[in-house]
Amino acid sequence: MHPSIRTVYTIKVNGQNAEPGPDMVVVEEPLELLLGTGAGNLRKRTALAVTMRTPGHDEELALGFLFTEGILAQRSDLLQLRIMSENSLLVEFNPEIYVDLNRLSRNMFANSSCGVCGKASLDAVQTNAVYFSVPGQPVVAPEVIYKMPDALRQAQEAFERTGGLHAAGLFTHLGELVVLREDVGRHNAVDKVIGSALKMGLSFPLKDHVLMVSGRAGFELVQKASMAGLPWLVAVGAPTSLSVELAESCGMTLVGFLRGQRFNVYSHPERLLFPVEKEANP
Repeated sequence: MHPSIRTVYTIKVNGQNAEPGPDMVVVEEPLELLLGTGAGNLRKRTALAVTMRTPGHDEELALGFLFTEGILAQRSDLLQLRIMSENSLLVEFNPEIYVDLNRLSRNMFANSSCGVCGKASLDAVQTNAVYFSVPGQPVVAPEVIYKMPDALRQAQEAFERTGGLHAAGLFTHLGELVVLREDVGRHNAVDKVIGSALKMGLSFPLKDHVLMVSGRAGFELVQKASMAGLPWLVAVGAPTSLSVELAESCGMTLVGFLRGQRFNVYSHPERLLFPVEKEANP
């Protein structure tokens, strides 16, 4: 059995018939993130956050979460990641790395629907990006975007069995799938993808890549993509007004409502390669 899937028993109703039987559902469990910081006798362990997630790729989730929250600057800042229990992970920073724990004391609880629920104020949501997209680059052809949903779906092993997981995929600008991650929370799926890119040693900013998500494009997904320097965010679903504003301000091309060979471009359309029609013969 896939670790993201659990068998439960249900009553399946069809018209006037009711039949008991097994069903497969997505696993959802809490993950506590702990930070180890400081040197010598001053070293301390701090509880940072609890996030509801689908178990699997927890180290990547931690890396991506810390990076997109602006806590982790680079992979080399970490000493190690230690699995403390099934649902607890300790992130050990190198002793010489300073982490502003006062800034982190916001008692954050992220649930599977909204990764920013519980933050003290809206001011704590928008993290200052350290990377900025290159204007007009990379250029992506519409045909490349049309093929991304099928590539994403074909790689979604757990979704095919349960229908209950969000997916995020990192593509090259030519449409090659680099990594796909699934999770009950769309924000977690994005964190896992970015954490995987860090773990793989990909060069940041991810200026030649496209991030695609299986659901809507909310503010937090744009914020996470901008932290990684991603110039493209493509979503099957709708954007929000705040996500469009943020994408425009940070120089990101935001695509929504990708269906078949149709989609909407909400910001920075100059990166889209439109086919050039041949001139009619005189």
